[in-house]
Amino acid sequence: MADISSLDAYCEWMKSLLLIIPDGQYEVKFFAKDEARNSVAGYGVLRGTHTGEGGPVAPTGKTLVADFVYHMDFEDGLIKHTTKIWNDTISLQQLGWA
Repeated sequence: MADISSLDAYCEWMKSLLLIIPDGQYEVKFFAKDEARNSVAGYGVLRGTHTGEGGPVAPTGKTLVADFVYHMDFEDGLIKHTTKIWNDTISLQQLGWA
């Protein structure tokens, strides 16, 4: 993920991840708006099992359960900057990839 530098590239990476974990589901646990800072934050959990083809290894049958937070700054009604806080190394270890 260190090579991903744009929101478009990140979205493509996540799309490919959901092909590899076809039962992947997001559960939003918390969402907040900070009007003074013109930003929002959302916390959720991603769950899925590596049963699909296309990963760095053959399907492992191992399950991922990963907490994540998105923080988005807005300007003129559009997203100006997005940060995702997620321990991708632990997630890839759970899937048996690292």
